[in-house]
Amino acid sequence: MEATLPSSEAGADRGAPTPGAIRRDDRLGDRIFLILTTGAALLTLGLLLGIILSLVVGAIPSMREFGFSFLWTAEWDPVQERFGGLVMIYGTLVTSVIALLIAVPVSFGIAIFLTELSPGWLRRPLGTAIELLAAIPSIVYGMWGLLVFAPIFSSYVQVPLQNVFGGIPGIGALFQGPPIGIGILCASIILAIMIIPFIASVMRDVFEVTPPMLKESAYGLGATTWEVVWRVVLPYTKTGVIGGIMLGLGRALGETMAITFVIGNVNQLNSISLFDAANSITSALANEFSEANPGSRPIHSQHP
Repeated sequence: MEATLPSSEAGADRGAPTPGAIRRDDRLGDRIFLILTTGAALLTLGLLLGIILSLVVGAIPSMREFGFSFLWTAEWDPVQERFGGLVMIYGTLVTSVIALLIAVPVSFGIAIFLTELSPGWLRRPLGTAIELLAAIPSIVYGMWGLLVFAPIFSSYVQVPLQNVFGGIPGIGALFQGPPIGIGILCASIILAIMIIPFIASVMRDVFEVTPPMLKESAYGLGATTWEVVWRVVLPYTKTGVIGGIMLGLGRALGETMAITFVIGNVNQLNSISLFDAANSITSALANEFSEANPGSRPIHSQHP
């Protein structure tokens, strides 16, 4: 006679999925997950390409009228319809570079303190407080910079800098002009304050993913905290650190309202002084937006 299984065991065998069915379900789930994630990445790339395409199409009339000389022409005369973007490009690049020069070392110090030196009870509250700086609206930074920071900066920073460096050949040209507070250097400092939370948060997160075994091994060999950070943590996380710096640079380049309040909004390039008022691409867009009406009057070339 053939051996038979008990009814309970037979029912359990019939209801349990086979290993092959489990593998097929896993493969199907992996395919769906791959399709969704790939679609999200392609959607982001498509949005970026669409934005670039729309900007190029919208700029074609201006490029036909002014040509590439717009990039290195400093003249800005709406009455004569002569426009050059050099002042705005210069202001945007200089303020962003100075902001990075200030923000990156400060952010690096914050990240090192939070991950290597801070006591446990202080680490989380301090990290949260720094991240909350990123939630402050940019217009608040701008108004604070104009009404509070600029007067203090004029009296206690610009005047001493002029007294110390004003007479030095070459370097003194960077600190000439009336110390009125607003200008390129003031705008750069405000931008630096705004981008520090972004860079510091990214650096802190990437520093924390460094395997503890690598750091403990370096400490066991007698390395100091600075040597562990410089020779172990930074090489391991350099890609993430660069990504955080690029995030801060993008924030600085795209900032509008804060820099509009404190840069001076002057479309002239009189000197290389950091105390001079200037303009940026974003502040020019904000200030001139009310004049932008493509349907009212097309651009006509003044040249035969």
